[in-house]
Amino acid sequence: MDTIPAHLDHLVLATPDLAATVADFTRRTGVRPALGGTHVGLGTRNHLVGLGGTAYLEIIGPDPEQTDPEGPRPFGVGLLPAPRTVTWAISPPDLDAAVAAARARGYDPGDAEPMSRRTPDGALLRWRLTNGGAAHPSGLVPFLIDWGSSPHPTDSGLPVTPLLSVSATAPDPDGIRPLLAALDTELALARGPVGMSFTVDTPRGPVTFD
Repeated sequence: MDTIPAHLDHLVLATPDLAATVADFTRRTGVRPALGGTHVGLGTRNHLVGLGGTAYLEIIGPDPEQTDPEGPRPFGVGLLPAPRTVTWAISPPDLDAAVAAARARGYDPGDAEPMSRRTPDGALLRWRLTNGGAAHPSGLVPFLIDWGSSPHPTDSGLPVTPLLSVSATAPDPDGIRPLLAALDTELALARGPVGMSFTVDTPRGPVTFD
């Protein structure tokens, strides 16, 4: 059975064309994602949709108003052939304690690094996150995030499409489950090619995104 993971902070839907993906999400759900902001120096920007509670969906893509960054854009958005749910994040009660506990259980989620973005009104949000993508390239093992003293994205009154389920497939699900357990979370996994999908409740009924 599909489940909603413990400590879920957000899902990441990456796209090579942000405007087109936001328009597609709006068309399919009847809900228009809110402008999140820009990741200065990284060449990306995002739109956000609440998923209920303190969980949200981040739709992230290249920012046409920024020059190309020195390195690759986050989540490889500049190289994707089409939109794809690439990974997810959890927000444990204590990020540093969660990292230490995971390492003690045999999984290293990476060090917590500072990040930031500008909101549309110019405010600077700061947070810390682990480089989970580097620790497990499939994206099916979440990275960890701590918003610190910054307002959480869901505090800004986002439009909401309640999350109904999250699931994923992987060639070796049994190899991933212990890593999720080390992070005190879970994800409905089946055998198959690497992929992740989620279903939201909308004014037009349930809609699934891959």
